[in-house]
Amino acid sequence: MTARMDECFSKLAEQNRPALVTYFMGGDPDYQSSLAIMKALPGAGADIIELGMPFSDPMADGPSIQAAGLRALKGGQTLAKTLQMAKDFRQTDTDTPIVMMGYYNPIYIYGVDRFLEDALASGVDGLIVVDLPPEMDDELCIPALDRGINFIRLATPTTDDKRLPTVLNNTSGFVYYVSMTGITGSALPDTDKVGAAVNRIKGHTKLPVCVGFGVKTSEHARAIGASADGVVVGTAIVNAVAGSLDDSGAATGQTVAGVTDLVQSLASGVRSARLAAAE
Repeated sequence: MTARMDECFSKLAEQNRPALVTYFMGGDPDYQSSLAIMKALPGAGADIIELGMPFSDPMADGPSIQAAGLRALKGGQTLAKTLQMAKDFRQTDTDTPIVMMGYYNPIYIYGVDRFLEDALASGVDGLIVVDLPPEMDDELCIPALDRGINFIRLATPTTDDKRLPTVLNNTSGFVYYVSMTGITGSALPDTDKVGAAVNRIKGHTKLPVCVGFGVKTSEHARAIGASADGVVVGTAIVNAVAGSLDDSGAATGQTVAGVTDLVQSLASGVRSARLAAAE
């Protein structure tokens, strides 16, 4: 499974551009609409897909992603259905890496071994589990790596050089740099500080470094992509879904189209990032 992620970043390096990593909440606002969004992402310019696992008690998510998770749960989304969504996506797309992102509790309840076997069978390439620190690698990280599933760790502005090697240990696929302290969907970070942080992390690892939290527009994506190996966008996409729903919270004809338009705009920013940096 790791080969798909490695091949993706290798191709992007040849093109001298960063990846566009797009997050959406599985099952928001309903299964079929969510699957349609997932299928539309690569064509709109997404290079890697982060598939959100809805959870009732998130810690690092801002109001938008919390609301998306609650909409998905209300619509009947489960971890089993989120795995099925990846499997359904794989019927028509065998190239785009899928990273499942969320919290450990649903995985623990599902059963770690069962989850990992089903994730492999569904074509999942990586995991981001935000509430499992390196000190708990035996819980999920090591078993995932043993099965060939990337375990992607988060580094933050407060991850100093003493802590960073611990965070990077057993990390694979890419490093997700959270560009600010606080919750998702906050203000855009200082791009100079982001560039310095990316360079600092690269001093400790050969893995690609992708930057997220706060990226909302094509201009943001272009600025972050000048130094990062990937630009992660989540809240803006979730907001596009939310803004398209009718008064009852149901999908409309604009739900998939709104996300597609946004991702196309973000992709244009990412694709021009290195050109802007070279000027």
